[in-house]
Amino acid sequence: MEENFKPRLKVGLFGIGLQAYWEQFEGLEQRLKGYVDVVAQRLQGYGAEIVNLGLVDTPEKAFESGSRFRREEVDLIFLYVTTYALSSTVLPVVSRAKVPVIVLNLAPEAAIDYGTFNKMNDRTAMTGEWLAFCSACPVPEIASVFNRSNIPFYQITGMLHNDPVVWNEVEEWIEAAKVAHTMYYNRLGVMGSYYNGMLDIYSNLTLHCATFGGHIEILEVDELSGLRGEVTDEETIEKTKAFHEVFDLQADCPDDELKRAAITAVALDKLVEKHKLGSLAYFHKGTGNPQNLDTMTSVILGTSLLTANHIPVAGEYEVKNAQAMKIMDSFGAGGSFTEYYAMDFNEDVVLMGHDGPCHPAIAEGKIKVKPLQVYHGKVGSGLSVEMSVQHGPVTLLSVVETVDGKLQLLVAEAESVAGPILEIGNTNSRYKFPIGARAFVETWNSYGPAHHCAVGKGHIASKIEKLGKLLGIQFIKVC
Repeated sequence: MEENFKPRLKVGLFGIGLQAYWEQFEGLEQRLKGYVDVVAQRLQGYGAEIVNLGLVDTPEKAFESGSRFRREEVDLIFLYVTTYALSSTVLPVVSRAKVPVIVLNLAPEAAIDYGTFNKMNDRTAMTGEWLAFCSACPVPEIASVFNRSNIPFYQITGMLHNDPVVWNEVEEWIEAAKVAHTMYYNRLGVMGSYYNGMLDIYSNLTLHCATFGGHIEILEVDELSGLRGEVTDEETIEKTKAFHEVFDLQADCPDDELKRAAITAVALDKLVEKHKLGSLAYFHKGTGNPQNLDTMTSVILGTSLLTANHIPVAGEYEVKNAQAMKIMDSFGAGGSFTEYYAMDFNEDVVLMGHDGPCHPAIAEGKIKVKPLQVYHGKVGSGLSVEMSVQHGPVTLLSVVETVDGKLQLLVAEAESVAGPILEIGNTNSRYKFPIGARAFVETWNSYGPAHHCAVGKGHIASKIEKLGKLLGIQFIKVC
């Protein structure tokens, strides 16, 4: 298998009906098949490969469909309940496929036209018309069987046509499935070692692989240092040009520091390509090796560019936060490394930021690059980035390891607001929470997350909640 093997997300679709109806009610079967086609066409627009098995109306077809979905390796199934149908046409499909199922309980219109319906002279035709609107009828039966079979399921109830709530929910489920799919095939690099004494950030790597999937590649700083020695002058010049395009380089940035950062950035690109990395967590204290010292004091600009290019990088070897950042980035929200800085009780905001990589795609204005003598209280040198997250709605995500050996998704929605920040050459933003700064801090802390989290643009808690359901991870929303 190629190291970068990653098949496209596949979404299964089937409708259900009852074969006994077709001879009794003229045109009903074709009408319901048409409804399934409408759903299939809508699903096609959300960027996944759709495996549409049409209308399943007998137990025999159900067994065939379950085997087909399993052969096709679908990641998610939408079950469209078109009319009354037996649960025996559902259970064999879902139990064989063994993937999450979303039940679509969608009426064709907002209501039956009662006046026209009651003027129909043919009672048989009236029953057929009623059955075309009968999607809600078998859902309790299906739910009962799923529960008694220990099969998780989720519902979307509404109308087939002219119901944006329905299709927003459908789209969010597919987005969540895409992120789960991305995490399953992600290659997370871990380079260096933990920051000594930060007990909250130590992670169970096996638990992460078992929960999210993916592969964790353990890397040596020496490899990155070795790659630096292979960087050409031409590559260095090109990367320096990229720095000037992306960043606002302050006048006091020494040329030799820019060159060091450019060489390391090129080496980082080579490391990522060599190991097919989709994310990275790193920290290196060092023991006096001058090559490694040169490498690790010049990584911030390069790791920021990687983060902007959908390869999020977390400092302090924070695996949990590299996972949180990858989730946020996969949802298109960004995902920048952050922690509490201070509280402003006058404005009722929490100041949050961090040294190390930023996410240029979610910055408020152009990111400033400044030379530093210390990083966040840790001795060092080189260049660092100063940015705030774009003003407007944001979501905070922490991947939490619990005392019983599980992972949680801890989320809060807030606003990034304007105001003074600490101009210390690090990322720094002001966040206002709907429950207030005091309540947010106390509630968030009560769940025992590590002191780092990821922040991204937009309010996407509902999408993260769906991801948690697909992966079987507890979701907690603070606000």
